[in-house]
Amino acid sequence: MYVCICHAVRERDIIRAVAAGATSFQEVQDQLSVATGCGSCRDEANRYVQQCLDDAGTADAIPALSALA
Repeated sequence: MYVCICHAVRERDIIRAVAAGATSFQEVQDQLSVATGCGSCRDEANRYVQQCLDDAGTADAIPALSALA
């Protein structure tokens, strides 16, 4: 599903960024330009990034995130 229409950023793009080492919304934003167009997706994108970061903090999450990427 698309999170940011302006820059065609999908959920899996965010998952990939977190799996590759992004540790904050700012880092994901810098990599993908998510929420830098019209900005209407900013809150939802930030929530999704935080969810991915929280999930990545669990011991078994990284292989699962990598599989989705």
